[in-house]
Amino acid sequence: MTTINTILCPTDLTLNSDQAVGYALALGRVYEAKVIFCYCAGSGGLATAAAIQKSELEYALTMGKIKELFSGSMLHFLTPESFAELSWEGLLLKSDDVGEAITATAAEHAADLIVMRSRRRPHRAAILGSTAESVCRTAPCPVFVTHTDERDWVERKTGEISLRRVLVAYDFSDYSELALKYALTFAQRYQAELHLLHVLPPNTMNEPEVAWFPLSGEASYHNAARRLQKAVPSEAHLWCKVKSVVSEGSPYREVLNYAEKNEIDMISIGAHGAGFGMRALFGSNVDRVLRQARCPVLVARPLKPHNSVSHNTP
Repeated sequence: MTTINTILCPTDLTLNSDQAVGYALALGRVYEAKVIFCYCAGSGGLATAAAIQKSELEYALTMGKIKELFSGSMLHFLTPESFAELSWEGLLLKSDDVGEAITATAAEHAADLIVMRSRRRPHRAAILGSTAESVCRTAPCPVFVTHTDERDWVERKTGEISLRRVLVAYDFSDYSELALKYALTFAQRYQAELHLLHVLPPNTMNEPEVAWFPLSGEASYHNAARRLQKAVPSEAHLWCKVKSVVSEGSPYREVLNYAEKNEIDMISIGAHGAGFGMRALFGSNVDRVLRQARCPVLVARPLKPHNSVSHNTP
């Protein structure tokens, strides 16, 4: 079982960020983890964009009441009793590079998971990347990314989690192995179905089914299917239903189509990998899944100590 002791949740303190706040609080309660909320203001001034009124920030700084900035969003998801029992902290960061500030804060506080929101943006704007994508490339821990217009599996009033199906984009790399590890943790805790998807290059399976059994050597399809079955520990079958699927085509399209058709509640994907993490002109497959998925996406990254984090190394 993966241990989650500290969760970092960046927020712009608007209603749009509330979904990420809700997930962070729900996961914090389940794992009995400390939740650290942070808001990043530009170094040239307190307010950046229209997140909150400058006067509110100035008041919080002057009166030493930073935590009050975050409590309003939290109370949308917590009863007064739950709020009193929660271990949490609020931080105000000052940096012109929001992604770098989030990554550095996660490392400084030894976060085990970052929970944050990513905005849907026009295609041209997406080419330039987003804060969430930047954090996913450099974070010292896994990053759980939500969107405002996605399928939600946290009950707003009670915080109850109803996670039913978890999809792992699996390309047999070390990063996809880490994605599977985290997916197994979630699937076991919530008795969710576990789906493993491996995507072969286009036209790999364009021959008749009888041709999948060559006289010499093993077909790519059957080799991948056999490796997928061995990837899941045998004991996992005792507490969850496991489904392994091999398809062909563009990795990110196959992942998104499968998730939509099978009503997947969470996609777990490695930050790198031969199939899912290779950079392309318009971004990696991971970036595209982040931008278009209709459910939360967990980007699995290995935990790194503070002194080993480099903001220039993906």
